[in-house]
Amino acid sequence: MKIRLERDVLADAVAWAARSLPNRPSVPILAGLLIRADSNGVVLSSFDYETSAQISVRAEVADEGEALVSGRLLADISRSLPNKPVEISADDSRMELVCGSARFTLQTLPVAEYPALPTMPESAGRIASADFAEAVSQVVVAAGRDELLPVFTGVRMEIDGDTISLLATDRYRMALKEITWQPDSPQASGAALVPAKVLADTAKSMTSGDAVTVSMAGSGAGTDGIIGFSGSGTGGVRETTTRLLDGDFPKVRHLMNIQPALTVRADTAELIAAAKRVALVAERNTSLRMMIEEDSVVLEAATGDQAQASEAISAAVENLSGGEPPITAAGFNPTYLLDALSVLDAPFAHFSFTAPGKPCLITGLAELDGDQLLDYRHVIMLMRLPG
Repeated sequence: MKIRLERDVLADAVAWAARSLPNRPSVPILAGLLIRADSNGVVLSSFDYETSAQISVRAEVADEGEALVSGRLLADISRSLPNKPVEISADDSRMELVCGSARFTLQTLPVAEYPALPTMPESAGRIASADFAEAVSQVVVAAGRDELLPVFTGVRMEIDGDTISLLATDRYRMALKEITWQPDSPQASGAALVPAKVLADTAKSMTSGDAVTVSMAGSGAGTDGIIGFSGSGTGGVRETTTRLLDGDFPKVRHLMNIQPALTVRADTAELIAAAKRVALVAERNTSLRMMIEEDSVVLEAATGDQAQASEAISAAVENLSGGEPPITAAGFNPTYLLDALSVLDAPFAHFSFTAPGKPCLITGLAELDGDQLLDYRHVIMLMRLPG
């Protein structure tokens, strides 16, 4: 194999393909990055039996062939090269990189032992890459981190015609985002439980192109256990597949349909800034309290007698119960509240309360006195307050 390509193209392609390489591969061969050159250009691939990544880039190919080398080492080298064209040549035992006066020689791994990448499922439709990245970033904050409960570490993707719903929960909070897309079939339907970390990394890495293609199996989407995403990047065409999570995702969508007895509206940026300040004194596993008054909310937190903090923010408060306010104080996990507000992407936050200790729904508003709630919904289970 003998190829020549630009340094930035190589560095970007290697970084993308190597990003999902395992830190501790189950077998050494999985630490490798496969480079295959033919008349169409160069393809770089990685695979750990769960997630595959593949990127196609343009290059001058003098001799076709393939080579397998340490992916992380190649990524480190590619980033460090001077801004000059890179010439790569390889035989059965070693690969050589020459860039200006810099020269690296790497031992190759046996290509014959490298597993075949999974086949990309059939295309289900396309979605604007910016919309996809934003939606995924809003939902993954609610996904669980506990690998002992894998079903909660995923994002459930539901397809219903021209709508894709993304849903995640860790049992203490839930996030839902519905977005329109262009399905290959108007009757498209199905569901898949995608690992949240893979989905987040994939959505973020494909924003340089106009659209992302979602690939799943037919009308029973996800039934083959694999989902794929593809799109254009700065260096070339990017494709990734990942194995879907097993298990039944809990039926939590109905928890989004909260009929509020009291609502609070406030400036999102002011809430975030105040919550960050007040949370500095919040003792671990204690709540950040929101005291609800007639035209304001007061955020409070404390670490026993050692430190206390409070800050008032003007707010529009509406009691819909027809009697005494059903709730005058709410306890939030500070991290959960800040996560929800940070991805809200709206100038104003709308809180829907029903009763003390019951779930709270947070949505976005374009205008403080507007009626149209935005399509992102985030539910947080309130913490019990003492007394």
